[in-house]
Amino acid sequence: MTSPLDNPVWNALSSKLKHFNQGNDLLKYFPPEVSPFIALKDWNEEDLQHLINFIPENRSFSVLLHKEISLPESFEMIFKLPLYQMHSTDFKPNYKPGLSLRPLTEADVPQMLALTELTKPGPFYQKTIEFGNYYGIFQEDELLAMAGERLQMDGFTEISAICSKPGHQGKGYAAHLFSQAAERILQNNCVPFLHVRTDNLRAIELYKKSGFEIRTDIYFAVFKKR
Repeated sequence: MTSPLDNPVWNALSSKLKHFNQGNDLLKYFPPEVSPFIALKDWNEEDLQHLINFIPENRSFSVLLHKEISLPESFEMIFKLPLYQMHSTDFKPNYKPGLSLRPLTEADVPQMLALTELTKPGPFYQKTIEFGNYYGIFQEDELLAMAGERLQMDGFTEISAICSKPGHQGKGYAAHLFSQAAERILQNNCVPFLHVRTDNLRAIELYKKSGFEIRTDIYFAVFKKR
């Protein structure tokens, strides 16, 4: 039996995030200023023909899937990266006393873009904030750490963009933001999940201590039409 998390982009764009879909019923993708992700229902030969027929040619796209795929020759692979998908099975919050968070708004986007460019937690663009529920930790007016939500579907919400500014790592900021995000998602009767590089051992250990488990390997790749 398959899970909605096996093909999270397709299921998000088919449910709670369908208002973002700039594709059609066969090929779904986000606006370029929001996210690079693109999705097909099954990624079989018939679906790949939809990719050839309907994909815009002026931008690169990312795929996030539970299985590796082979793209037709008409596409150029830019890079690929192995990820783990983790989800909450027995959540244990890991808050740091004394820290205060505040919601991030469009006025914070320049600092959010600078922080994600510096730390590379995953794709983050001018309007990625529209996924919602981004929170940050500040020192005076300087954004030191942030986290928020990304893919959302019936019963599941992804935690994303968990990052701390160099020089402020190891202070419990990421754990605090991550715990706040997970707890909020659980209170909304959804299961929190996330994606993490397989070589990011420090983050994986943090998530495991908070009651998350590795659910599956995830194939992440960036490609474009030749």
